Amino acid sequence: MLGSGLALAACGPKANSQPAGGPVAPLKSLAPFPIGTCVRANLLEDPSYAALVSEHFSQLTAEWEMKMEYTVLDDGRFRFDRPDAIAAFARSRGMRLFGHTLIWYAQEPPAFVNLDEQRASFARAYDNYITAFVGRYRGQASGWDVINEPIKDDGSGLREHLWSRRLGEIDHMVRAFHVAKAADPDAVLLINDYNLESNPAKLAQYQRLIERLLKAGAPISGIGCQTHCNADLPAGALTRTIEALARFGLKIHVSEMDVSIVRAGGWFVSREEKEAAQTRLYAEAMSAFAALPERQQFAFTVWGVRDPESWLVKENGSDTPLLFDGAGRAKPALRAVEAALRR
Repeated sequence: MLGSGLALAACGPKANSQPAGGPVAPLKSLAPFPIGTCVRANLLEDPSYAALVSEHFSQLTAEWEMKMEYTVLDDGRFRFDRPDAIAAFARSRGMRLFGHTLIWYAQEPPAFVNLDEQRASFARAYDNYITAFVGRYRGQASGWDVINEPIKDDGSGLREHLWSRRLGEIDHMVRAFHVAKAADPDAVLLINDYNLESNPAKLAQYQRLIERLLKAGAPISGIGCQTHCNADLPAGALTRTIEALARFGLKIHVSEMDVSIVRAGGWFVSREEKEAAQTRLYAEAMSAFAALPERQQFAFTVWGVRDPESWLVKENGSDTPLLFDGAGRAKPALRAVEAALRR
């Protein structure tokens, strides 16, 4: 039964990261807070990729292999092989592991959809799933995205999905935070969403939700701002967003940063102007995060290492949203992040 399925399963060569302007210091050596990136298990088998990750980053997030699409099988069993491989790599390099993500509106595994509640209650299966994953990485995972992307894209309200239908719009979130807290009392537990810097209505709705959850007693200890940006984002928008979220006094995670060139609007004259804007945005994000009180600096995470592996490049092969090119060479954006960290 699902209660025992969803309870049933309870260094290579040095990377070539030097730009034309000279050597770049390892980012993790410059920051007093963790510098993170997302990875996939198979990429970590590439010695040059592994070396680049190890050189610059101190926290790893599984890009998708800790999400339900991979971890929850149709029969209710759990799959841990790739999450374990990422965790083992992080442990062997002295890096933090970050858990991403527990509850996400976009994923409704058949094991939950088809649950026979005469055999195991939905609520118990939900609890068992959270307990199994948070408990498995207890003591290694620095934190978890407990609730991911709860706000509608237009900012008009909360998303409706399997978890809210079965367990309540707010109650399913509060429950998830409490269960995660019981499974690992020391982990930082975060809520996470995107387009906060480009959509004022969504940012406002996100803040209202955080206020509601805190009032309901949810043990939230951190706020994630994904920071997937386009190069045409106006100057100052990132800073204002980070400052707005910081008012809660909780830890802040710039959790999935990248800056798309091709999604930028048409007012740029050239690609070079877009790339300059990209560089500026990376610098602004790092400066705004570094200006936070130390106790609120959870981590600054870039959503990928080399351009060709980015999810944005799957959408458009000409995009270059990250800090390193396909050969592992540092780009001007990385130089700007380095400069921001040295201030």
